Amino acid sequence: MRRAFLLGALLAPAAVWAQNPTVRVATTLGDIDIQLLQNVAPRTVANFLNYVNKKAYDNSFFHRSVAGFVVQGGGFRWQGGVQQIPEDPPVRNEFGTSNTRGTVAMAKLGSGPDTATNQWFFNLGDNSGNLNNQNGGFTVFGRVANEAGLAIMDRIAAVPTYNQGGAFDTIPLINFTGGGIQEGNLVRITTVTLTDAPVLNVSGVVTATAFGGFSYAAPGSFIEIYGSGLGGGVSRGWELSDFVNNRAPTTLEGVTVTIGGMPAFVNFVSPTQVNAQVPAVVSVGDPLSVIVGRGGGTSPVVRIDMRRLAPGLLAPAAFKPGERQYVVALHQDGTFVSNGTIAGVGNAPARAGETLVFFGTGFGPVTTATSIAGTIVPQPAPVDNPVDIRIGGMTARVLFAGLAQGLVGVYQFNVAVPAGLPAGDARLEITAGIDRGEQELWIPIASN
Repeated sequence: MRRAFLLGALLAPAAVWAQNPTVRVATTLGDIDIQLLQNVAPRTVANFLNYVNKKAYDNSFFHRSVAGFVVQGGGFRWQGGVQQIPEDPPVRNEFGTSNTRGTVAMAKLGSGPDTATNQWFFNLGDNSGNLNNQNGGFTVFGRVANEAGLAIMDRIAAVPTYNQGGAFDTIPLINFTGGGIQEGNLVRITTVTLTDAPVLNVSGVVTATAFGGFSYAAPGSFIEIYGSGLGGGVSRGWELSDFVNNRAPTTLEGVTVTIGGMPAFVNFVSPTQVNAQVPAVVSVGDPLSVIVGRGGGTSPVVRIDMRRLAPGLLAPAAFKPGERQYVVALHQDGTFVSNGTIAGVGNAPARAGETLVFFGTGFGPVTTATSIAGTIVPQPAPVDNPVDIRIGGMTARVLFAGLAQGLVGVYQFNVAVPAGLPAGDARLEITAGIDRGEQELWIPIASN
């Protein structure tokens, strides 16, 4: 039961992410990937994709740019001169997502909320205080998918603007010296296409949420990567048959992950989430690149801070029945420690003097030659860094701290419960070396 639960905690998706399509807006200043929010604005996304499928936006251009506000396009293209893009019937307003930086929204007329047709814009900053409340709210139907796209958006926004009258009173123009506008002056959208290449969400990489979900990792940590087009149509975790000579796979269903340029161990793939284990020998102290590959395509780079240690104890969402997050702890008979509030788990609080078992990730090197990443651990391997555990402010005796036998990269802690603790919930704190765990965890204590 213990092994199955641990593997489930590592492999299970942290949340259900809808498979939203991604389009690549290729511009003369660089490409921008936009994740379309089909789950929150389905009519608007369908309207936008209708224009994309007709290639209506090919060789169009951005005709409006307001510093710190928006960059707008979709209304005009260049075909030997400026031409209006034909409009389809207006789409019903579907405001529901805030107009924050990097989101993409429909432009519309001031005469009513249901007047959007073909024009759309990037929100350069947080425009929620204005656009969320105006004219029924401006419908956000997408968001820039990664930092690389945001950089191109900002690059477009930095192009000087000129007043050429009418709809072009703030048109961005490159190397414009006056006179008539030429094609080379325009910031053009050469194509807009649906892409099957992996796309990662901005800030879409965290350590395993069941072990803390930190924005930083360490060698041997498990990370969760969110985006679209990540695992094709397959959703599965690694199995024993994927291992070769006890080594974990670096490719699963054709999906690869590199961290800091080094192959990571891929332990779960799905269309919107990939889980991987950080290699043991990556450099620490700086943000490292994370790239997902599939089918010959690779995602744009996102980064995660890499530290020497990133200590986290197993404490999944199922162990948070209310305001308090309880840590997973096992009695010696393999049953869970609980106060009876966790669904499906009986009332069995910890008792003074008994030895409990905890599990964690990100606790760093061990004193043996066993690798902390990518290998089924053949026998328990003690950690190199001292581990301090306190329960209710009292130091608990750590009988063993190290890699758990038969698992990959999971640490086990055998801990004696201190005597003299009052009955009820007690805070549990853990420190590895000088790195204190950031989770706020609780454990129920029985009366003496």
